[in-house]
Amino acid sequence: MTSSIGAVPPASQGFGQQPPAPASAPGAEMGKDAFLKLLVTQLKYQDPASPADGTTFIAQLAGFTQVEKLSDLADTEQKLLSTQELLGASTMIGRTVDYTIAGSGSGNGNGSGVVTSASFASTGPTVRVGDRDVPLSSITAVRVTGT
Repeated sequence: MTSSIGAVPPASQGFGQQPPAPASAPGAEMGKDAFLKLLVTQLKYQDPASPADGTTFIAQLAGFTQVEKLSDLADTEQKLLSTQELLGASTMIGRTVDYTIAGSGSGNGNGSGVVTSASFASTGPTVRVGDRDVPLSSITAVRVTGT
């Protein structure tokens, strides 16, 4: 049985070009495991009388490595962003902030107070103002306390 997956262009054609943005829904991109399974399946069903070209196989392995390294880089960048957000929140401790109060009913409006602590919730960094945890995205102004 012969299976045609398609030709892989030489790696030299891809250098210096920006890949197009994926048009798939979030979470629908091919992960490392799916990529590796596809590669193994391609090898399993190739025609033994006409095996895949070695350069094609190497190009596919290089693509797999690139996908893996880009995934690792994205994870590292996300961790760095989280650390920077928490650092930014911690610099507000002891300062007076103005913020908008999101919610339903009589809880809507604005608030102000001194930041006493910073933490990182599942939705992002928050600062403690009085008895309220305020997300950084709700802060509208930061002042030195006493001004």
